[in-house]
Amino acid sequence: MITQKRFPIGSRERPLLVAIVGSGPSGFYTADTLLKQKGIHLKVDMFERMAMPYGLVRYGVAPDHQKTKQVIRIYEATARDPRFRFFGNVQVGRDLQVKELQEHYNQIVYAVGCESDRRLDIPGEDLPGSHTATAFVAWYNGHPDHRDDLFDLSARRVAVVGVGNVAMDVTRILVQDPEGLASTDIAEHALQSLRKSSVEEVVVLGRRGPVQAKFTPKEIREIGDLSGVDLTVRPRDLELDPFSRSQLEKGGAARRNFEYLKEQASQGTSRGRRRVRLRFFTSPVEILEKRGRVASVRMERNRLVWDEQGQSRCVGTGVFESIGVGLVFRSVGYRGIPIPGVPFDERKGLIPNAAGRVLRPPGDENGTSEYVVGWIKRGPSGLIGANKRDSAETVRGMMEDLQGREARSLPEGNHEVLEGLLMERESRPINFQDWQLIDAEEQERGRKRGKVREKITDPDEVVSLLRQGKPLKKGKLPG
Repeated sequence: MITQKRFPIGSRERPLLVAIVGSGPSGFYTADTLLKQKGIHLKVDMFERMAMPYGLVRYGVAPDHQKTKQVIRIYEATARDPRFRFFGNVQVGRDLQVKELQEHYNQIVYAVGCESDRRLDIPGEDLPGSHTATAFVAWYNGHPDHRDDLFDLSARRVAVVGVGNVAMDVTRILVQDPEGLASTDIAEHALQSLRKSSVEEVVVLGRRGPVQAKFTPKEIREIGDLSGVDLTVRPRDLELDPFSRSQLEKGGAARRNFEYLKEQASQGTSRGRRRVRLRFFTSPVEILEKRGRVASVRMERNRLVWDEQGQSRCVGTGVFESIGVGLVFRSVGYRGIPIPGVPFDERKGLIPNAAGRVLRPPGDENGTSEYVVGWIKRGPSGLIGANKRDSAETVRGMMEDLQGREARSLPEGNHEVLEGLLMERESRPINFQDWQLIDAEEQERGRKRGKVREKITDPDEVVSLLRQGKPLKKGKLPG
């Protein structure tokens, strides 16, 4: 009787097999950190529901922030590692099930971000003309899911609810001269709409005060520096309670924001062609309609109440007012979308975890170790760089778990079975070499228009171009 020789997981004979679901910053930082581990042999497969990689960098970062997008050079270096494979246009929960990944990988990392918006839960929120900021950002960034969305920019006044960086991006895109965007990678359909826009004023509503605003000093200054745009704030909104003043004593971004807003308040207006009005301590309580669409927003004045731990909450003062608007963008936070077969905390909108280790209910454990990184792990906070530290924490846990217990053995050739499943289901995975062909085409189209790139937003066109550049048989998987 011949006994099969056993090799430890992570050896040359039995490399550690890791699946990463999601190709945004947190997913690529995780892959990069894994591939840099010393003394372990591994292979990393990345699955992305979109045909194109990079997630938030491609579809979330504003087109006038091209320097931020240069981080993809790091991700490209990761993708060139021979131990890495990219499977674009493969959605876990549709083309592959979590159970199937569990059968083929020693470890799975979920890096899917927070793709949906939190709601205001007020009357009129779903009226025509009331949109999520996420949809608008995806639309002007050429996201295929939103390429056919319609935003009526004939309104002269727009309300943006929220004071985070995304709200600032939306505001800045609405009020700046669109010709300043013409050389960026903004979607052409969005650029043409902005050129025809009638928007003259954006009213930004924040339920707390200026000290609690989540935008960065860079984001608010970018609006104040726009040519032909007045940025104003009401002096009474800069009158702070003792707890808010004590927060300023710590310095940091809150203090820089507040000092800048004080400067803006003292300058008054200069009769710019467009205006941005910041309104703090203000909550929308109802969106009102006229002729079936957004016509105005009813708002209540707030005050802050502090507890013994220094945490604040908003309390309505019973003072109401309304302003006429033709368009509302809601940017009050984000939440994750459940993946079939993965635990999900509905209240928090996250995958439940402990330091990145997915927590399954008792009796629901399986032989594959599961992990989580990015916003779906910790919530929608932090800039792109924060995902690098976050991913490193999760990878440390992954390596510790390899030392703490023996990984489940996978049958010989089991890894290749997954490819057969996709072929049988007639999926059209996009590998990284395919993406590079699309990348070159987008840059060439952009060059002809004087732009950084012209994004391809039609998934069918992606398939057509790949057939021309490198024929793909139906169901053929990248190798």
